[in-house]
Amino acid sequence: MSLEQITQTMASRVAAGSGLNATVKFDFGDDGIVFVDGNNNTVSNEDAEADCTITITMANFQALASGDLDPTTAFMMGKLKVKGNMGIAMKLQSLLG
Repeated sequence: MSLEQITQTMASRVAAGSGLNATVKFDFGDDGIVFVDGNNNTVSNEDAEADCTITITMANFQALASGDLDPTTAFMMGKLKVKGNMGIAMKLQSLLG
């Protein structure tokens, strides 16, 4: 899955009304960024300040999205790092799966 595909998938889910009411940045390192603005129901690839930043590799993100990697396990193993509001991170399942 490419950055563009991830961006489009999240955009379709956010447009449907994610109920997120916050901003989240997925930082894939050298692979890019997906910025989700749940307040305005928009998704972009800009690097902006967010209420919650998730740092994860593209491969681990794909494993999470497909259900092959449990979010709690990923966090405990350091495969997923959360900076900012942890409560927002807990709401992200609707965007991933």
